[in-house]
Amino acid sequence: MDIKQRIEAAHWAEVTESMNERGYACIPKILLTEECNSLIASYADDSLYRKTITMEKHGYGRGQYKYYNYPLPGIVQQLREMVYPHIAPVGNNWMDVLKIEKQFPAALNDLTTLCHEHSQNRPTPLILKYAQGGYNALHQDLYGEIFFPMQAVVFLSEAGKDYHGGEFVLVEQRPRMQSKPIVLKPGKGDMLIFTTNFRPVMGSRGYYRVNMRHGVSEVIAGNRHTLGIIFHDAA
Repeated sequence: MDIKQRIEAAHWAEVTESMNERGYACIPKILLTEECNSLIASYADDSLYRKTITMEKHGYGRGQYKYYNYPLPGIVQQLREMVYPHIAPVGNNWMDVLKIEKQFPAALNDLTTLCHEHSQNRPTPLILKYAQGGYNALHQDLYGEIFFPMQAVVFLSEAGKDYHGGEFVLVEQRPRMQSKPIVLKPGKGDMLIFTTNFRPVMGSRGYYRVNMRHGVSEVIAGNRHTLGIIFHDAA
C-alpha cells in the first residue's frame, strides 16, 4: 500500500477513542523501512530546510532539529495533509466540550490559509536527531495565535537496535494533583499522535482542561531520528 492507503486503513475510530481517553494514540507502520531511511539520509541535504536548531544553545535539551522549507518533501506533505482530516473532528469536539469558541477547518489547506492570515507563514514540520547523551526537555509546540491541539511524530529509527534509551515522554499536569508521567517507545515507522497543549477530561462537574507537555529521555547509545508533523504554521 502507498502512504495514502496506509493512512486510510488505520483504525481511526480507535485513534479517536485513545485521543479522548489518553491524549495520545499510536498507529503502527505508517511508513516503510525504506521511507524512514530515505528521510534520515536527507537530513544532510540543507537545501530542504529553512532553519537548523542546536538545542543546547537555547536550553531545549541536547540534540539538533531542522525545520523543512516549503514545498515540503512528498512524504512529509502527504502525512500532514492526509492525517489532519481524521483528527480535526476530535479537535473540534475538544473545543465544544471545553466551551472554547474555536473550530478547526476540515481540510489542512484551509487551516494553512487561516495561519497565513494571522502572519503565521513558516512551515513547522521538522526532523530531529539525537546522538548519545541527547534529550529533549518537556515543552509544547504552539508557535502562534493559531494552533491545532494535536501533532504527530513518526519514529524513523528502531528502538533497541539503532539507539537505546530515548523514550518519548508525556507529562499530564492534573489540577491540584501531582503530574502523571507517560513513557512510550514506538517502533520504526510508527506514528504517534498526541496533544500539543491540553486535552479535556471528564470530572464530577463536567469536562475540565488538563495541560500536557512532551519531551524525550536521554539517549544512552546510538542515534535516534524522528519526523515531527505539526499542522499549524509558525509566526
